[in-house]
Order: sequence, then C-alpha cells, then structure tokens
Amino acid sequence: MAGTAAAAPTENPPSDLGPDITAIMDKPAYKHAQWGLLEIDAENGHVVHSRYPDQFFMPGSTVKLITISGAWHDLGPDHRFTTPVNAVGRLNGSTLTGNLALVAQGDLTMGGRTKPDGSVDFTPIDHTYADDVPGATLTPEDPLAGLDQIARQVRDSGITTVDGDVVIDARLFTPPPMITPQPTPLMINDNVIDLLSTPTSPGQPAQLSWRPQVAPYRVTTTVRTVEAGGTTDIQVSASPDGTAITLSGTIAADAQPALKNSRIQDPNAFGRTALIEALGRAGVTVTAPPTGPNPDSTLPASYTGDQQVAAFVSPPYRDYAKLILNVSHNLGANLALCNIAANHGSKDCFDAFPVIHDFLARTANVDPTQFQLTDGRGDVPVDRVTPTGLNQLLAYWLRTPDADAFRTSLPILGVSGTGALYCTTDCPAKGKVFAKPGTIIGGDLLNQQIAINAQTYAGYLQADDGHLYTFFVGVNGAAAPTIQGFFDTNDDVDQIAVILQQEACAEREAGRSHHGQLRP
Repeated sequence: MAGTAAAAPTENPPSDLGPDITAIMDKPAYKHAQWGLLEIDAENGHVVHSRYPDQFFMPGSTVKLITISGAWHDLGPDHRFTTPVNAVGRLNGSTLTGNLALVAQGDLTMGGRTKPDGSVDFTPIDHTYADDVPGATLTPEDPLAGLDQIARQVRDSGITTVDGDVVIDARLFTPPPMITPQPTPLMINDNVIDLLSTPTSPGQPAQLSWRPQVAPYRVTTTVRTVEAGGTTDIQVSASPDGTAITLSGTIAADAQPALKNSRIQDPNAFGRTALIEALGRAGVTVTAPPTGPNPDSTLPASYTGDQQVAAFVSPPYRDYAKLILNVSHNLGANLALCNIAANHGSKDCFDAFPVIHDFLARTANVDPTQFQLTDGRGDVPVDRVTPTGLNQLLAYWLRTPDADAFRTSLPILGVSGTGALYCTTDCPAKGKVFAKPGTIIGGDLLNQQIAINAQTYAGYLQADDGHLYTFFVGVNGAAAPTIQGFFDTNDDVDQIAVILQQEACAEREAGRSHHGQLRP
C-alpha cells in the first residue's frame, strides 16, 4: 500500500473514543491504570483514534512484532536452517571409525512440529505454557521426527556402524545469560519433557504419558483421580540434572487431560542420546555408551575434508515466524536474536540488537528510540514501546512484497493461535483482526490481588471491503482480585479491537457514494 502510513501522527485528535470504548476504560479495575490507543488508516496515514500515542507502555509480547520483524527481514522469509551431520574419521565400507558430529544451527523445532504438508503445527495454547496457563495442548507430531530423519539419512549413506561417538557441535552461539527461556543451538521439543496426566476412575491412579522418551530420563507419578468437580492440582519436581521427574497431586474425574512439563537441563547431552537412539532405530550401531555428557572436546576445528552424511532442512522462516507470533513462543522469540547474530557471524546473541536498530532506522523508517528492548520476548522491566512506533512498523510491512504473508502470520481473531480464544461465536469481527497480544501479570502480595502490568494488542483491522488499519490498544497498571479478572481484562482489550473494527466497517460503508465508490 502506498501513502504516508509510516509518518508519525503529528497531533492528538480529540480524546472522544465513543461511549462503548469509554465504558470499558472507565471500569473500576482500571482506576489506577493507563490506557493507550492509536488507530491509523494504513492507506493515507489518517489518525482515526489516538490516546497517548507517543508515551512508553510496557508491551508484553507485542515486542515480538519488533523481534520477528527484524529476523524476517534479516534472514528472509524463505530462509531454511540446514543442520548437517559430518563423519569425522575414516570410512571403511559400512563402518565409520571416528565420530558423527551434528552441527546445530539454531533450528527452532528440528522437525518436531512439521506437518505432512511441510508447514509448522501449533495449538492455541502452546505446550510451553503448560505450567502457566490452563488448557495447554500438544500437537500430534513426533518431537524426535527430525532426528529420525537424520538417522535414516546416515543409514542411507551406507554407514551401519559408528566405531566411536556421536557429538553435538553447539558452537554456533553462546546461550545468552539472563534471558528466559534460554535458547540453545540445538533444541528438541523446545527443551522440555511433556507430561500428560489423564483422569481415570475416582480413587485410581491417573494415566500418565510423556514425551519425548529418551534415556536416561524417567518419570514416575503418584497423581490420583478424585471425584468429578474435585480439585485438579498437579506438581512436578525433578532431580538436579533433570533426568528423574516426579508428578504428584490430584486430577478430577471430569477434568480434561492436564499437561505439565519439565525442563531439559542439558540440551546437548539430551540431543546426543536422542540421536544415538534414533540411529539405533534406523539400523546404525554406535559403540559409545548412549548416555552421558556430550564429548564436545573432541570436535575438530573445522570439517574441511569430512564427509557430510546427513542434513535436516527446516521449513521456511515464515512458518517459524507464524508459530512464534501465533502462540507467543517465548523461546522462539529469544532464539530469533541468536539467529540474527549468527547470520552475521557472531556468537553473541545480543549482537542482534544493532542489526534490528539498523533495520528500524534505515529500512522501516521507524525511529528506534520509540522502543526499548533487552530481550526478544518482551518480559523484562526495561522493555517499552510507543503506540506510534508499533503502528509505523506495522505500516512498513504493508509497503513490502511480504505484506500479506506478514499480516497473516499474526494470530487471527476467532480463528488461529491465541486469537482463537476470543470472538469465537456471533462475533462480527471474527477473521478480520490480525494482531499480536501481549501480557505481563504478577502477584500483588500487599493487596492479595493480580497485578496486570500490561495487556496490549497490536496489528491490523480489516474492514469488510478489505481496507486495512493499523492499531495499538493496551492498558498498563490494572488490577484484579482473581485470575478471572485478568481474563476479563484480556477480553476488554479484545473487545475494544472488535469495536474499532466495526467502526472501521461503518466508516467505509458511510463513505461510499451511490455508485459504490469511496468519496475522496
């Protein structure tokens, strides 16, 4: 789209947001809170609504719009991560005397979410949120699918015996300190073990399933099924090395299966064992013990002259961007920083920030000082955004060949990702709001309530005729007596977006002449 969409609003229109939006913002929960709102016609830069457009707001995961924009531009939407496996040693017939080295490339899923059509699968509430948000679910794909594919390629290369070891080469980047969740060059199943408890009959043990099942990890459970309507409360503990996991607690007989997870403490050792086991399934014997630390001290300085015997190729980055934005994938957003840094030959993930700064200033024509960032996910105290800055960034994408791809990579209200949780029935805006939500909440121990530091929403509103508007709406500093109050705040922010979308439709309709053309 052409026009002046990238220009910053130069004035603040009247603050009359209409009775419906005002009634939401004036609720008691927002007595001490501050709302921000900015809606701009993407075609001509006209400011439709504005409230504190140039003030900093705590953003939550709307920061991912910035991080993933930077990665999308730097890597390219068609970029694929190719993870090679090299035979380091001497090949004699079907025997490798030496080691297999998997050279990790920062692939977010390693095939663990790839659907038969090659796209990346996700659910509205991702499994990585299982310990924080009720209703997290698993995708059906095998988390070990990428390693199984690599193992079959090794076998197809003619190797049936590795008289040596398997080594994970994780030298691509240094896992960044002080960032959670912490990305690593090799990640299997987002570096977690999934633990699914399913109720049985009252008084009986719950049924347990877990994945990925890799030695020496083991799981035991004492979770009991209680009467329908009873308390579901499941606790997870693990040994210091993470390999011995225990579940305890109760699950109601009428409850849905309850998902929890436990962190993989040593992703490289885990990946090494998982690959050795995959090789075994493919008919390749490894003489080294399958469990134990990753022997990275044996890695060569380079692989010049070593034969590549396998390579796993990821889906295109646009599919990873869609996953990260749709489920608010924190690990993937932080990993994007490392992907950018590695793309520029750096092992320091924080070297991504100058690249993103340059993209904002020189390519997107957005003043970088409208943002403050220290991570990729938007969950540290320093992170801030202005409504103007996000609107300008969103408008930039509409002027690129990737306009539709970027817009449709966002959660769609009532349809996909976190957007599917609201506006599901009898909602006129369903399928017409493409936007990233953001949340920061915590416990206010002084007042025994929920502190809603941030609930934000930014993206695109689509009128019935396809006309697009960029928008940001958010509240900082709200409070709620219970977790249900937080969900109510989330609904309030979504409802404002619905009102804006419906107003946009009405505005477009009112602007049509009798001949069906828009009046100038």
